[in-house]
Amino acid sequence: MPSWAEILSEVQTAHDAARKKYLAQLSAVTGRNVIAYYSGWQQKSGPGTVFSILDSDMTGFMGAVNKRDRSKGLDLLLHTPGGEINATESIVNYLLYAFKGDVRAIVPHQAMSAGTIIALACREIIMGMHSSLGPIDPQVGGLSAHGLIEEFNAIQDALKDNPQKAQAWVPVLQQYRPTLIGTCLKAIKMTEGIVEGWLKANMFRGKKGALKTITKILHEFGSHQRSLNHGRHFNYDKVSATGVNVSQLESNPDLQEAALSAHHAFIVTFSGTRVVKIIQNHSGAAFIQSAAPDPK
Repeated sequence: MPSWAEILSEVQTAHDAARKKYLAQLSAVTGRNVIAYYSGWQQKSGPGTVFSILDSDMTGFMGAVNKRDRSKGLDLLLHTPGGEINATESIVNYLLYAFKGDVRAIVPHQAMSAGTIIALACREIIMGMHSSLGPIDPQVGGLSAHGLIEEFNAIQDALKDNPQKAQAWVPVLQQYRPTLIGTCLKAIKMTEGIVEGWLKANMFRGKKGALKTITKILHEFGSHQRSLNHGRHFNYDKVSATGVNVSQLESNPDLQEAALSAHHAFIVTFSGTRVVKIIQNHSGAAFIQSAAPDPK
């Protein structure tokens, strides 16, 4: 009789086989390399950082790129809530270097925050009518950098108009550490600079009117005043209206079926196992992170 561990291994192997099968089918449809970058934040609970884009993910991407025919380009299947901007910059630079900029993002469901930044770095984004990107305004301490600056400026204006009420603002001002506003300004400058550079070098390279379009994209995706909420969902129509080079997944039924089948294989893995993050290519090479066992 097989042990519990042996049965668990057998079930896990079935999950692995399903993901490999459908990623291979996706690669066969596109004729390109495929790497899936998936997090199970919608199926799991726990510390958000376990699902986030981190420097440790580079190991998985290096393994997924290794021994690939880079001349075929890369389709990056993305499903992530976002994460650290420094890790995002490093990973994107590596992928763009490895495939000489020939990287497409396929978003079957959601690529939010820094996930959107990754998508914008690609030469093209493919989304379904049900798919979402999101705002890229940087967060500082879990709060919008733009929002913190807006609040600080509002307090300054209020004190100019009525200095006698300064004491009422003391509890709020005490929450601002000396370097907070400077940190927010630098975070905004860094994020916008990174995204602008990638848009110029890849998606809009050599295109007429690129600067005007890029400025609009940065405004639409980066303005906290426009999005109002960092978790705001931007659908295909919204993304297309910004000028981003985006294609509709439904326009290619074979691609749609292959991409969604692969997507479902990853979601089933997250739902039925302790796995929380996967980086996997179409040949089966995978970097898998699992949640720690429940304490007893």
